[in-house]
Amino acid sequence: MPVILRFNGYRFFFYSNEGNPLEPMHIHVRNAEAEAKFWLQPEIQLARNDGFSARDLKELFDVVEQNQVLFMEAWNEYFG
Repeated sequence: MPVILRFNGYRFFFYSNEGNPLEPMHIHVRNAEAEAKFWLQPEIQLARNDGFSARDLKELFDVVEQNQVLFMEAWNEYFG
């Protein structure tokens, strides 16, 4: 489970085995209480939320948006 970014108690990561065939490019985010998944392409979208509030999701969306290139490069490097 490669962790790409740590920010304010959140871990942004992807799982080493994302299914067969490989799922579309995305990033997971987790803290002690919750987890979410964001698609990175063709545009950033919330794929799944398990426990984050709307306010948390807004903050997380902004972080994903600001780091989209980093996440996509890490994905391509790992799964490429």
